[in-house]
Amino acid sequence: MSSSSSSKAGSELNPRTTHYEFLGPPGAFAITFGVPFMTYALFFGCSEQTGGCPPPIDTAYVLDTLSNPDWWKGLWDTQAFLFYLAWYAFIVAAWLVLPGDWIEGTTLRTGGKKKYKINAFSTGLLTLGITTGILYRYGPQALTFVYDKWVGLVTAALLMSVAQGVGCYIASHRQGAVLALGGNSGNPIYDFYIGRELNPSIGSLDLKSFNELRPGLILWAVIDIAMACEQAVRRGGLANVTDSMWLVLAFQGWYVFDALYNEPAIFTTMDITTDGFGFMLAVGDLAWVPFVYSLQARYLVFNQIELGPVKTALVVAVNLLGYYIFRASNGEKNDFRNGKNPKNLQFMQTERGTKLLTSGWWGRSRHPNYMGDLLMAFAWSLPTGFNTPITYFYVIYFAVLLIHRERRDDEACEKKYGKDWKKYKELVPWRIVPYVY
Repeated sequence: MSSSSSSKAGSELNPRTTHYEFLGPPGAFAITFGVPFMTYALFFGCSEQTGGCPPPIDTAYVLDTLSNPDWWKGLWDTQAFLFYLAWYAFIVAAWLVLPGDWIEGTTLRTGGKKKYKINAFSTGLLTLGITTGILYRYGPQALTFVYDKWVGLVTAALLMSVAQGVGCYIASHRQGAVLALGGNSGNPIYDFYIGRELNPSIGSLDLKSFNELRPGLILWAVIDIAMACEQAVRRGGLANVTDSMWLVLAFQGWYVFDALYNEPAIFTTMDITTDGFGFMLAVGDLAWVPFVYSLQARYLVFNQIELGPVKTALVVAVNLLGYYIFRASNGEKNDFRNGKNPKNLQFMQTERGTKLLTSGWWGRSRHPNYMGDLLMAFAWSLPTGFNTPITYFYVIYFAVLLIHRERRDDEACEKKYGKDWKKYKELVPWRIVPYVY
């Protein structure tokens, strides 16, 4: 094949991206630095080491601190870095060694299908078993180093994110790589951030789906347990851990293991089918999820709140309602996509030959699962009380994230279905929350 025909074939398989998201390269540049900044800021802005949540603000002190080279050196911790590398290696080894079914994903533009190994749940159970064994043998003080070395662990996770983002961007330029339709703009800043290659892999290990569920998500659960251990040491034992901490541990732990158990469901999500794997997903999976989503548990270490039975019951009710909506709506969608309709739900036939649900949860709004997600996020923050807005950062951030995802999905579906999508929106007018948005 001549070089010109090869180039033509490549351009047909990987057309140039013509539409930017996140305000294009300037936005990608800002978020690339903004996410690490916010990850650190949420620690220094809500920490007993800095004086509170938030701490007293002294502009002169802040500027003096940031101009001190010793402060910047303090972001690095060799022991924390080695622990994080060992953690990541353990998760890779678990993926490799533990048994699991291999399933096929959606059809790629090449006509083929990528295969994925399903053993995230067993990896989570193995991790939980090892953690339980450590606590039984050595007591809660064995995990308090996570609290003490927080900043160093954040730095290690961020460096891993950068390394994977750079590595995947460089590897995406090899011949034959299938690129994400939204990550082939030709601008290195934007493509590095958004993700240039659709499914970067090392052998049979798909980096995108692996990072989506394993190293960051399971670490989030481990961090929560470590925060409970830190509080237990301060209060004289695990029996004295506050009800608010147990609630956060139960809610977030359930969410993590529910996601691990339902691993096959992620292979129809936009992250897997559409987005490339670049710094955006890497830093989100490896740093943002474990170290930002665990903010409530970390806050409860130094602000120990007892809710009592009535408040506890109310918080549990909010979380259960959110979980029910999330799981029931996703169940309807997955059944329908797999050719099942046990509830005899109504649907709309499109000219493309596909069907869109117009009843059940998906008749109430176009993303009812997002509504359930937001209710659960709110329940996770409620145990921290109302003394600071910072512990509700996750709810606000998550709402912005889900609204952005919904807008992206709406644009993609409008291009995909054309006038049928307009008809569908007339049948299902609400985006996420019925009668609100």
